[in-house]
Amino acid sequence: MRGPTTDPNRATRRVVGTLAGTALLLPLLGAAPSQAEDSSAGLQQAFASAAAEYHVPQSVLLGVSYLQSRWDGHDGAPSVTGGYGPMHLTDARTALASAPHHSEGTEDARGDSARPALLPQTKVPTPTELPARLETLPKAAELSGLSAGDLRTDPAANIAGGAALLAAAQKDLGEPLSQDPADWYGAVARFSGADDSATAAAYANDVFDVLRTGEERTTDAGQRITLAGRPTLAPDTAQLARTGLRTLGSGDTECPKTVSCEWIPAPYEEFGDNDYGNHDLGNRPASQSIKYIVIHDTEGAWEGVLNLVQDPTYVSWNYTLRSTDGHIAQHVKAKDVAWHAGNWYINAKSIGLEHEGFLANPDAWYTEAMYRSSARLVKYLSAKYGIPLDRQHILGHDNVPGPTTSTVSGMHTDPGPYWDWRHYFELLGHPFKATSTKRGGLVTIRPDYATNQPQYTGCVAKGEPCASHGSSEVRLYSAPDENSALITDIGMGGRAPTTDVNDLSSRVSTGQQYAVADRDGDWTAIWYLGQKAWFKNPRSNPTAVSASGLVVTPKEGLDSVPVYGRAYPEASAYPTGIPAQAVSPLPYKVLKGQTYVIGDKVPGEYYYAVTFTTDSHKVVVGQDLYYEIQYGHRVAFVRAADVDVKPSGRRR
Repeated sequence: MRGPTTDPNRATRRVVGTLAGTALLLPLLGAAPSQAEDSSAGLQQAFASAAAEYHVPQSVLLGVSYLQSRWDGHDGAPSVTGGYGPMHLTDARTALASAPHHSEGTEDARGDSARPALLPQTKVPTPTELPARLETLPKAAELSGLSAGDLRTDPAANIAGGAALLAAAQKDLGEPLSQDPADWYGAVARFSGADDSATAAAYANDVFDVLRTGEERTTDAGQRITLAGRPTLAPDTAQLARTGLRTLGSGDTECPKTVSCEWIPAPYEEFGDNDYGNHDLGNRPASQSIKYIVIHDTEGAWEGVLNLVQDPTYVSWNYTLRSTDGHIAQHVKAKDVAWHAGNWYINAKSIGLEHEGFLANPDAWYTEAMYRSSARLVKYLSAKYGIPLDRQHILGHDNVPGPTTSTVSGMHTDPGPYWDWRHYFELLGHPFKATSTKRGGLVTIRPDYATNQPQYTGCVAKGEPCASHGSSEVRLYSAPDENSALITDIGMGGRAPTTDVNDLSSRVSTGQQYAVADRDGDWTAIWYLGQKAWFKNPRSNPTAVSASGLVVTPKEGLDSVPVYGRAYPEASAYPTGIPAQAVSPLPYKVLKGQTYVIGDKVPGEYYYAVTFTTDSHKVVVGQDLYYEIQYGHRVAFVRAADVDVKPSGRRR
């Protein structure tokens, strides 16, 4: 939802007038400014003015804003939780959605053809009351006297509202309006909106990490913001005890100590006619390895989604991450198998992370707090289970293949083109870099998120253009010409490719690697879905960097080899009493002369778990080996016996 368009000068004059009118009511928040600063004069100046007005250290205001939005304003549109502007002031009733993505009826989240498809039809419950963390904008309006409309649409007003909230929190704690950032730890913790001390502390620690290291970036409005680092800054963390926040019982969670995490279990319960939910018990990694982490978004708000994961008739995932402050809830132990990815092979070998958000809202953003919390969790899981930090193992839900031909068109597309994979992997400590010259034969997709703005449609209504927005994804064409046809995905049943935000037919995503098929000036071609696919990759503003590695190609003498959506064992590997699962190829092939980047080499594997009692559960491992490959937007598998592996170096 967008606020009304306003004249910046008129909006700023209103800011000044209302601030002056409320100054007498808030003596500890400081007097009204003698002169207004037009937000068009620079966002950096707006931070300086608000800091001076409310006696908040400018570095604290900048650090909090960075964690909230990375200083972006998103043109006055709401975030995933109804947050507005650089300070991410929340008014959640403007942005709540009603249906989570597992209720669309198109994908069986369990993805096991040995059981009837599980297609839950449900809605996220509408909350009767919203928590305080989702209503900070009305509170900022009350404190500052600024209108809700200005707080939503005018960055200068939004920053002033955030400063008012910080100053009020400092006052409530009985702390002085000091100019020393070290004295503001408790106020920053309270600003998070968390109702428990662990979440508030994790948030405040992140803010003070930003203050120590410093940051500099260009915002979505094209303004350069700088926060100088103070490496020796040591905040007064003892203030946390005076915040009055409850102590959160973490239970037996599997989380790093650097995040706030609570145990909200998904039920393993029997119901109905020998049915049960909403996950399967297992013994990972002893019984089978964990190879993947799958990144989802919830398409629903925190409270309602948590209600659903506690419903035995619904589906499950391992963790949910909250947008406003990065708080984590764990639902399914890593040893057990959650029903989240729509592909039973991937489910059985993955951990699923749901992030509060909506992929089709082009102006919705994932907060820095959630990105950082998620990255810490993923690094922890990676280290614990030996999961490589690359895009062959850290998958989006949109990278999970359909297990069979009939399921390809119904697979999910989250977290979508607006998830910032480049920033996420920087937080993971594994940034995407060039690792070779052009002779390396591969490319790693790596556009500049902010300036890469391909046109999408369908965010609000089918066929209507989405608002311009930074994206992690790059569009693919059938020739080195933006007027040529988009790449067609034959797995979609002949459906013509579109620019719809959920159409993955002709898109590649940041961090994915592909074999180079050709070059033509500013254009690069890759092997993609059995075709030569072109994307614009100018030297002055590259959308990919060079790499090298191992690739597969059909064995000598073969014109093509089949592609699979799962790595299942051969029929002879199944013991008596366990039905053999079909090794059925997808409608795709790797053709002679084409090459595709490989991930792991794995044996065929199937986890048989179709009964509530676990005595019949068994992991079946075959002799046939498979390579995971980056085939299209999604990963896929080929039999090792069908292909040769070779270095990617090109002769061009």
